[in-house]
Amino acid sequence: MADITLFGKVIVSGNIKAKTGLHIGGATTGIDIGGVGNSVIKDPEGKPYIPGSSLKGKMRSLLEKDSGLAVDEKRVWIIRPNEYGDKGISIHICNDAICPICNIFGRMNGKFPKIVNIKNDITINCATPTRIIVRDAHLIEDSITTEVRKNLDLAWTEVKWENVLDRITSAATPRQTERVPAGAEFKFEIIYNVLEEMDKGNLKQVFKAMKLLEDDYLGGQGSRGYGEIKFVDLKVYWNSRNDYENGTIELKDERKINGTFSIPSQLLANFEEIKTKIH
Repeated sequence: MADITLFGKVIVSGNIKAKTGLHIGGATTGIDIGGVGNSVIKDPEGKPYIPGSSLKGKMRSLLEKDSGLAVDEKRVWIIRPNEYGDKGISIHICNDAICPICNIFGRMNGKFPKIVNIKNDITINCATPTRIIVRDAHLIEDSITTEVRKNLDLAWTEVKWENVLDRITSAATPRQTERVPAGAEFKFEIIYNVLEEMDKGNLKQVFKAMKLLEDDYLGGQGSRGYGEIKFVDLKVYWNSRNDYENGTIELKDERKINGTFSIPSQLLANFEEIKTKIH
């Protein structure tokens, strides 16, 4: 691992707004009367939330595709497939010291089986810590208005009935899916560690991932219209190493480094101006 020093942290906060119904799966509520088989994930208070792992994983997947790295010869198995039905998990990992994906999301040393040939291992020998931390995004209760809640099937969510059609017989199998209603908003936060000079420029990839996600979907059943989201009211702050030493780390509006740019496309279009404030 190369020597690294913390230059500081970029904090990106704002809201994630569901433009269509959103389904991120959780544990089933059982088969009791009123139970929903295809439930959304909920916090201990019974409110839906967006796990940081779901958000981070989707951002990584979209960046890999955007960078041309979502191809067999550039991926490895980190969880091997097995004969019991586990499909395994494959991601991009490489030995390129300046690979943006590996540096943003981290890279570990070791031998990994290549996806193109499970007997052909690749040895990774330039481990580096992840730069990005994605917090769980919790529901802003007031974003689901009283009028909307009157028409919901459950306390915070709706139940959508669908039919699965047999392509041969046209027989219909009804099913129900729990969704967060359109209009709901979640408070999110991303922490981005700047450990090397190149990390400043790689921050643009994080903003790009956010924009790619807006034009894709979050959660399940995106091809059915679920999961359109927007990032709104974005605020970007820079806390340098000196700020942490001096305690000047309050996230006040006057400390924003993104000015009036409050959506991903604006952050991308004005990235060089934002980057100059990371020092």
